[in-house]
Amino acid sequence: MSQPPADEADLRRRLAEAAAIEDPLYFAVVDKATGLAGGQQSLMRIEPAHGVIEIGGVLWGRGVAQTRLATEALYLFAAYVFDTLGYRRFEWKCNDQNEPSKRAARRFGFTFEGVFRQHMIVKGENRDTAWFSIIDGEWPAIRERLEAWLAPDNFDAEGRQRRKL
Repeated sequence: MSQPPADEADLRRRLAEAAAIEDPLYFAVVDKATGLAGGQQSLMRIEPAHGVIEIGGVLWGRGVAQTRLATEALYLFAAYVFDTLGYRRFEWKCNDQNEPSKRAARRFGFTFEGVFRQHMIVKGENRDTAWFSIIDGEWPAIRERLEAWLAPDNFDAEGRQRRKL
């Protein structure tokens, strides 16, 4: 467990070190309508030489989880990964016992690839990790499906979806 900063100089040093970290890169998920941050997500395990990157550190609050904002946040990451960076592979990993996360990955278009058994120990407990991915050849169809779902005409005046993703 880290110790609290001893003084302001120590705090500044620690903040500078944290700001210099390039992997993972954390992003706030902000609702444009309210201006409030409702969650976070990161790009991690960034491997430019292999064209592989993972979405991780996902924490979507009640205002984001299971809403249009969550889908848009994921879409923006995927578009950045494939269309801007030109990467080949976008990964999603989660605890194999986390059924909501696995459902979300499939809903967004990720393909289940398997389980890494006894992948790590988290809080003293074994964690089996479920692996999902989208690869570049799949992205155009997934992008089209996400864009159609996110289109304003897919939502009624109360913001309810007309077509499922």
